[in-house]
Amino acid sequence: MTPSEITAAAQALLSAEETRTQIGLLSLSHPGMTLDEAYDVQSRLVALKLARGRKIIGWKIGLTSRAMQEQLKIDTPDSGVLFDDMLFSDGAAIAKNHFIQPRVEAEIAFLMARDLSGPHITRADIIAATAHVAPALEILDTRILRSDPATGKARIITDTVSDNAANAGIVLGHQRHSALALDLRWVGAIVRRNGVVEETGLGAGVLDDPVTGILWLVQRLARYGQGLKAGDVVLSGSFVRAIEAPPGSRFQADFGPFGHVSINFE
Repeated sequence: MTPSEITAAAQALLSAEETRTQIGLLSLSHPGMTLDEAYDVQSRLVALKLARGRKIIGWKIGLTSRAMQEQLKIDTPDSGVLFDDMLFSDGAAIAKNHFIQPRVEAEIAFLMARDLSGPHITRADIIAATAHVAPALEILDTRILRSDPATGKARIITDTVSDNAANAGIVLGHQRHSALALDLRWVGAIVRRNGVVEETGLGAGVLDDPVTGILWLVQRLARYGQGLKAGDVVLSGSFVRAIEAPPGSRFQADFGPFGHVSINFE
C-alpha cells in the first residue's frame, strides 16, 4: 500500500467509528495487503486519534487462543492500542448505539509498575514490572464488515489489525493481585449474559500462560523501538470466545477468588 492509501484507510476507519457505519473489507480493496501494512494503518489511525486529544492508556493482545489462530489461519497474536475513552467503570451502563456490533470477552489485565522494553525481556522481567493483575472484560467492535455481502468473504487478520485489533472498550474489576501470588494459568471465569452461562475458560487458554502474551507484545514493540510504560493497562488476551452483546445484554464475569466484573448494554 502507498502512504496515501494507508492514510485513506485510517481515515475511513475513524469515520466508521464516529458514524457507526462499517466500511468494506480492506483485504478486498487491497488484496496484497501485508501484516506490516495493516499495522501501518493501525499506527496512522492511532495518530489521528491522538491528534483529536485522546490519550493512550495501554495495549490489548488478541488472537491468543489456538482455536482463533486456526480459524484465521495464522500463527501469531495481534495487538492494538487502548485509549482513555475506552475505559468503562465496573457495572457501567453503555448507551444504546454507542458501538456498532459489540462483543465481550473475559481477560486478565496487567497493570504495569514501570517501563518495560527491549527484545531480550524475559518472563521474570514481565512479572517484576507488573504492579498488579486484575479481572477484566474487553469490549470488541468492528468498524469493518465481518464478511463481504457480495462475495461472502470473511475478514482476515489484516482487516482486524488495521481496525486497531477490533478493540473498543475495557472494564476493570476492582480487585488487585500480585502477579507472583497466583498461577495465572489456573485463573478462570464463568461469563454470564442475562444470567445464562455463555462461556467458561482458564488463563491457560492464552498461549498456555497470560504472561506469554505480555512477553510477545514487548518483543513485538521492541522491533519498532517501543515498549510498555509505567501505568499502562495491558489486556493479555481472551480465554473465552467473543460473546455477542445486543441491546439489553447484562454481562457478569465471575473469576472466583480472583474477583468479578460486569457491564450492561442499554
